[in-house]
Amino acid sequence: MIISTKGRYAMSVMLDLAQHDDGSYISLKDISERQEISMKYLEAIVSKLSKGGLLDSARGKTGGYKLNRKPGEYSVGEILALTEKSLAPVSCVECERECTKEGSCLSRPMWNELNEVIMDFLNSKTLDDLL
Repeated sequence: MIISTKGRYAMSVMLDLAQHDDGSYISLKDISERQEISMKYLEAIVSKLSKGGLLDSARGKTGGYKLNRKPGEYSVGEILALTEKSLAPVSCVECERECTKEGSCLSRPMWNELNEVIMDFLNSKTLDDLL
């Protein structure tokens, strides 16, 4: 499992919003400057986070983005799940079709257990924990 730039930047955006949360919307320009992330890349990231229900957005001069929950109510796992294609250690763990070797694969139980450990860890960490 490798967390992509998009996943790392999504975490940076969420932490930035949590750090600067005073109830008002925060512009992408402000986040971009503080996090040194291009506006174009940020737009794609916050679009996913917003469509995924993690952020509220507003248009206009005082518009921008803000968290719609308290920082302690966001898990790292749910943030990364929106931005990463997969968090599985190996592709067969999240395979949607039945694996022909599943019954004879001696390592599959270990990969399943590792996946559970990873997800339990990521879901146990919140934005509050990181702040």
